[in-house]
Amino acid sequence: MINRDQYKRRDLNSKLLEILEVGKKSEFEIDFVTTSAINKIDLRFLILYIPIIWITFFIIVAFWYNYILFIQNIFVKIILIPIAILINFFIIAFGIAVFGKLFLIILNLIHKPKQGVFKIEKDNKDYQFWRLRIQLKKLVLWVMNNNPLPWIDTWGFKWFGVQVHLSSHMFDSWVDIEFIEIGRKVTVGQGAVVMSSMILGKYLIIKKIRFEDYTVIGGVSNIAPGTEVGKETIIGAFSTTHYNQKLDHGWVYFGNPVSKLKPNKYAEERNGFIHKKDVDENRKYKVIKEINIDQDITDTEENNK
Repeated sequence: MINRDQYKRRDLNSKLLEILEVGKKSEFEIDFVTTSAINKIDLRFLILYIPIIWITFFIIVAFWYNYILFIQNIFVKIILIPIAILINFFIIAFGIAVFGKLFLIILNLIHKPKQGVFKIEKDNKDYQFWRLRIQLKKLVLWVMNNNPLPWIDTWGFKWFGVQVHLSSHMFDSWVDIEFIEIGRKVTVGQGAVVMSSMILGKYLIIKKIRFEDYTVIGGVSNIAPGTEVGKETIIGAFSTTHYNQKLDHGWVYFGNPVSKLKPNKYAEERNGFIHKKDVDENRKYKVIKEINIDQDITDTEENNK
C-alpha cells in the first residue's frame, strides 16, 4: 500500500523533472561566465570569432619574427622578453578591437540597427542581427575589461559606437554597445547592468539610454531600455529602473523601481553657488559664494585662537 506521503513525494519528483527538462540548456550553448557577466555564448556565432582571432594571431607571429630577426644580440633578446610579452598583450587587445569593429561595420551595412519592439522569431532580421552584434561585443569587450589600463574599457565602448566621454568610468559593469549616450564624468558602479536592449517574453525591446553629466549609477543596479537620467542625479545601489523611465536632475533615486529619495544637496553646492531654503516662506534662493581657500584657512585659524 502506498500512503499519502509517498504520493506527495512522487508528485513533487515529477514536477521537478518537468522543470529540469524545460530548463535544460540548448546543445548549441555553453556557459562562459566572467566578471563582465558574459554568459551563454551561442556556438553558431563562434564563426565571427574565428577570423578575428586568426588575423590577430598572424600579427603576433609577424611581431615575433621581426623581434628575432632584427635583435641580433642574444642577451638583449633575453632581457627584452618581458617587454615583448607585454607588447603582445596590447597587440591582442587592439587587434581584436580593430577587426571586431570591422565586422561590426559590415553587419550594420547589411542590416542597420534600429529602436523598437521586435518579435523573437528566426525570420526576424532585427532579432537575428541583434544577436550577432551582442556576440561580437562579448569577445571584444571581454578583452578590454581584462586590460590593466583603466581607460581601455571606456575607449572600447566609444570605439564600438557608445557616445561616452573619456572622463566617465564603467567599473566592471555590463553596458550595451548601441543606443547609449553617456555624458561627462559619469560613474557606472561595479556589477551594474545598463541595457538599451532586453528580451521580455517573446519580444525584443531596444530603446536608447541617456545619462547626463555627473550622474552616478550605483553598483549592482539595473537600468532598463529607454531610461533617461538627469544631470547630477544618483541612482542607489541595488536599484532598478523601469522601461522608458525619466529621472529628474539633481535628485537621489532608490528602489525597485526607483523613486525620489531626496535632493542631491552636493549638486546644489557646485560651482561656487549655495542654495538656501526659507522654511517659513517656503522658497529657495541662490547665494553666490566665492571660493577662497586661503581666506577660509585664515578665518578658521582666527576662530580657533
